[in-house]
Amino acid sequence: MHILIIEDEIPAFEKLRMHISHHLKGNFTYDWARSITEMQHFLETQNYTIIFSDIQLLDGLSFEVYEKLTITTPIIFCSAYDTYLLEAFKANGISYILKPYNQEDVIQSFDKYLSLFDKSITPQVYRDIKSSIPTTATTYKKRFVIKSKKGLHLLESANIALIQAEGDFCKLIDCEGNTHLYSQNIGTIYATIDPHQFFRINRSQVIQLPYILEMESHFKNRLLLRMKGIKEKVMTSSGTTANFRLWLDR
Repeated sequence: MHILIIEDEIPAFEKLRMHISHHLKGNFTYDWARSITEMQHFLETQNYTIIFSDIQLLDGLSFEVYEKLTITTPIIFCSAYDTYLLEAFKANGISYILKPYNQEDVIQSFDKYLSLFDKSITPQVYRDIKSSIPTTATTYKKRFVIKSKKGLHLLESANIALIQAEGDFCKLIDCEGNTHLYSQNIGTIYATIDPHQFFRINRSQVIQLPYILEMESHFKNRLLLRMKGIKEKVMTSSGTTANFRLWLDR
């Protein structure tokens, strides 16, 4: 099985690929597109068994390509939009997954694939759905309400250099080196902040791009990072380094 995965966010791509691999037990090959340009190149030069397609990419909507091409390959759309926006796809035999991805949704989508094999969707369908999608960008958490002995104060997301996991809590360390305790775990926080600005470099730390001052290679394919306002250097894990390099080179 040869699959095209169209997803611009690296963490979302990794999670989707993991779920697909788990279901297919690794018996597949894939290409990965993050932009309209890459997506069109793959669709024009390769044949795929199935396509997993995000809607909003780095440089626009995937529908801009689907409007130009007649796609006979079944498509599983992956979107952060509510299901009512995708009702037209259901009527045409197209399955979908709502973010955040989970294993059950992927399994159901592959089951639906069997009924999609011979279906062809016309460009007009994509134009109709494109017109129903809000043009406003996805919004991410702009500030955190911090509780302390002195009361409540606001911490702007743009000022956070490092998020450090502390069990079910986190330390939010700003670019001035001040530490703020926040009563949510790192996974919950990471799901609400801008993935174009923040990256989870290991299981317990998330950094923000503008506050990276220096990077140096470390053993076992890891990177040491010096962050503004942080005394000690932080380090990528062996498993995240490759994706972190891709994230930096967007």
